[in-house]
Amino acid sequence: MDAFTPAQTTELISRIGAKKARMRLDKMFVNSFMGGMFISIGGALALSTNTAPWFQTNAPGLIRTIGAMVFPVGLIMCVLTGADLFTSYCMYSVVALLHRRCSFLDLLKTWFVSFFANLAGSLFLMAVLTGYGGTFESGAYKDEAISFAKTKAVTPEWHQIFLKGIICNWLVCMAVFLAVSSREVISKIISIWFPVMCFVGLGTDHVIANMYFIPLGIFLGAPKPLTVGYYIWKSMIPSLLGNIVGGSLFVGVLYWYLFLAGEDVPIHFDFNPNDIATYQQGGPLEHTMTATGAGTGYGNEIRAHDKTNKHAMHIIPDSGNRAASGIAKEYNKEQFQKDESSNGSSV
Repeated sequence: MDAFTPAQTTELISRIGAKKARMRLDKMFVNSFMGGMFISIGGALALSTNTAPWFQTNAPGLIRTIGAMVFPVGLIMCVLTGADLFTSYCMYSVVALLHRRCSFLDLLKTWFVSFFANLAGSLFLMAVLTGYGGTFESGAYKDEAISFAKTKAVTPEWHQIFLKGIICNWLVCMAVFLAVSSREVISKIISIWFPVMCFVGLGTDHVIANMYFIPLGIFLGAPKPLTVGYYIWKSMIPSLLGNIVGGSLFVGVLYWYLFLAGEDVPIHFDFNPNDIATYQQGGPLEHTMTATGAGTGYGNEIRAHDKTNKHAMHIIPDSGNRAASGIAKEYNKEQFQKDESSNGSSV
């Protein structure tokens, strides 16, 4: 099975959290702005799919499941493009903090910037692209958007939204955790798909997704008590707190305790330098090349750097191969220096 172990995945989560904590604030904001828009695109597609009056009356569970099956496209785009979500920072930053790779101030910074940038991205897509764009402005689509907003914010009690928020971000962070453990794109997509489909199908509350659903209902003229102030108190705050508990405690703290507390977790690409390695969540990805330098795709014929042929490179490593990533250097400088002096290569 070409995947990282749970312990190695938790170690990678810690490294990613530390790297994100040191991101420039402007880049963090733009990256999170895109994350808010991606999640909103998934929400808009699910809402459009749910616009099925006959099913809503006769088979509500079925149509909610079908809608849940299309929502994961938002998180897939976030993970595969590296866009940031406040909800996944609940896991990344907490693991890095507990592993002493970032400070509490770093955690607060990443949470604050990502939350408000996600909000800005969600509101931009809601109001400008689908709002003034007219995606849900009339007929059954408008009725469904308003009804869905009321179902999210008005119908449930405050404590119910909080508890559903715990379930939601537990599943979202598990989806991201499984995606980090996967070593290629199809596995990442599948790993994300099913936990996200589960949280949507169960009707739980994702604070970022609700930044699209509920403001859209208000934008389209939802009746009182659904106002901006009501939304913030009744939906945003309890879902935010529930998401923090679900992602931080049920995933971040739990897996840090199980695999990183008092443990050193080696990863195969930590200790063998590679001239062309670049950081990816699953390790480096390289082409093999012919003697003339023409790309030949990927193969198994080259296992180590051939110093007699400047065009010979490492292959794509599976979970049993050894290569080096840029992010690994940050935490293994001493080991890399030893490797460099022993084999005469430079990273």
